This record gives sequence, structure tokens and C-alpha cells, in this order.
Amino acid sequence: METIQELIPLAKEMMAQKLSGKLVKLYVVGGVLAFFGVVLGLVETVCSPFTAASRLRDEEAALASLQAAREQETLRKQALMERGKKQEAVPLSRALSNRQHAS
Repeated sequence: METIQELIPLAKEMMAQKLSGKLVKLYVVGGVLAFFGVVLGLVETVCSPFTAASRLRDEEAALASLQAAREQETLRKQALMERGKKQEAVPLSRALSNRQHAS
């Protein structure tokens, strides 16, 4: 069934063969389901670029949040290292000052 114009001769031929009513209903239901399948396929084809764009935006947002988390972690590590260096430097200066006073 390439075109809708072929449906009318098919329906006339089916009526000429005196098919049962159930069989005609079955053909009608099948035709309607096929039509809905075609319509849904067209809608999906038309809308697929928009859904792909939204997926890309979601992925970019996830990557940005991961990068922000990594940056915060590196800043936290640097702050801990600086605190450690300050704590190491303080006892050394106290130790030197204690020596000078003690001698």
C-alpha cells in the first residue's frame, strides 16, 4: 500500500469477495494501527533533534558539576597542605627561639 488511493479499490475488492464482517474489522484495525505507527515514527523523527540537544545539555551540566567538585577538592587539599606547612613552621621558630633564650 504505497498510496491511500489504493485503499479504495482494495475495499471494493474485499466487499466483492463477501468477506466476513470480522475479517473486515480486522483489516480496518490493522490499517489504523499501521497509520498510527507511521504518524508516531514521523513525530519521533521530527522531535529527535530536540531530545538529542537536551541530552547534550544534561551531559554538559553533569560534566560542569564534576569539574566544580574536582576544583573544590583540589582547593581543599591545598588548604590542608598550607595548614600543615604553617603548623610545621611554627614549632621550628619556637624551637629556635627557645634555644636562643636557653643558651
